[in-house]
Amino acid sequence: MKEHEQQKVGAVIAAAGQSQRMGGVDKMLALVSGKVLLARVVDVFQRCRAIDQIVVVLSQPNLKQGKRLVAESGWSKVTDVCPGGERRQDSVAAGLSRLSNCHWVVIHDGARPLVTIDLIERGLAAASETGAAVAAVPVTDTIKVAGDDLIVQGTPPRRNLWAVQTPQVFRFDMIAEAYRQAKDEVTDDARLVEQLGYKVRLYMGSYGNIKVTTADDLAIAQVLWEKQAN
Repeated sequence: MKEHEQQKVGAVIAAAGQSQRMGGVDKMLALVSGKVLLARVVDVFQRCRAIDQIVVVLSQPNLKQGKRLVAESGWSKVTDVCPGGERRQDSVAAGLSRLSNCHWVVIHDGARPLVTIDLIERGLAAASETGAAVAAVPVTDTIKVAGDDLIVQGTPPRRNLWAVQTPQVFRFDMIAEAYRQAKDEVTDDARLVEQLGYKVRLYMGSYGNIKVTTADDLAIAQVLWEKQAN
């Protein structure tokens, strides 16, 4: 039996973004193949047998609708729908504070509706070695490093570059310590863990596990969902 199967696993769904690049559409409540995007995410965590507790973090304007969605959907694992903070890391910290006696925590962007049970479970398996694991995919484009003047300073070897996604999985005590000591703003939970000197393992994510940031992303997510469903 795997280690995480004997210990409580919590999930924080970080969905408190402001949807600033969505042309006036709230991405969390936008439809993906006939179902609210947020529901596409929470459904997967509800069905994942490894997950024991779910906390959904929403923007203040979406709290009421989020709570109604939880009630209507019958998500028995969702114990809290709480307001997020000004930054993503503030929202994740709020979610972590609502988890109860969890040994492991899976942090996922609410804007990634194509997450799968397999991605969650492989993350938990990968994290059992170092206490921290992050879904990622190899970068397919050539990356240039440039200064503020847009003059190229270097071209790092592509074979060493990975694009980080979520889920990100951590031992609860490790990520809690990382958030207690957080000083700088970060866009990635693993960065806080790295700053404490912990080893973070990458595991293969999915190129289809896109983050919906723009209206174009939403259209792509719709196509990918229908392809995945078939």
